Amino acid sequence: MDAERQFFPPVRWQCLLLALLFHGAVAVAAPTEDAATLVKRAIDYWRDTSSYSVIDMTIHRPDWERTMTIRVWTRGDKESLVRVTAPPKDAGNATLLLDNDMWSFTPKINRVIKIPSSMMNQGWMGSDFSNNDLAKADDLIEQYTHKLLRTEMHDGHKVYVIESIPKETAPVVWGREVVRIRDDWLILEHAFYDQQDVLVKKLVTSDIRPMGGKLVAARERMQKMDKPGEWTEVVTKEVRFGIPVSASTFTLSNLRNPRE
Repeated sequence: MDAERQFFPPVRWQCLLLALLFHGAVAVAAPTEDAATLVKRAIDYWRDTSSYSVIDMTIHRPDWERTMTIRVWTRGDKESLVRVTAPPKDAGNATLLLDNDMWSFTPKINRVIKIPSSMMNQGWMGSDFSNNDLAKADDLIEQYTHKLLRTEMHDGHKVYVIESIPKETAPVVWGREVVRIRDDWLILEHAFYDQQDVLVKKLVTSDIRPMGGKLVAARERMQKMDKPGEWTEVVTKEVRFGIPVSASTFTLSNLRNPRE
């Protein structure tokens, strides 16, 4: 495998993988039905002030399946580090999100590479989460306008169905996104539509449980609509929120030579 494919294997941990992988904050009833406020509350919910989590990511294909264990650190809304710890052949691969930049490291070639914008739609570690999914949490707040389509009931909770349309100048590939947010700020579903309004992929939460003193989306699956036999599932095994995380964790030096 050449160096480029090691860093950018073919195919959002919220991180959305970071954006999609970290959940937090105490669950409380939604005080407003303003769509933009609901989206921001949901993103602030899973991102928290800081976090540490251990996640199993399973990539499933019709003829094979593999699972990786990942450790994730976040601080605020601009600093995240994702590091693969197992299996041995993938251990050490890591991704750093710092401000609006993404960097990747693989021990096989011992190089740190800045991921260019042209590679952001490619898959992270061969999964159905793109590099852009890891980096785009704030984009949903800053680059979209939001409309409350309807409310529903699910397991005794009110659920807000929100349509997010990118602004004209937004550097995004989607025509629109539809998010289902529960009244305790958990994201139950996130659907992505292309410019022709065709549903391309969907992230669905299938297990919610208390962890780290809070409710979290413990199991989520990203499914591409045109390939029903292919999906990526992330399962949170451990999570802690509001913990001290050193600024040195989110450096290129630590990306290459872990000290955490």
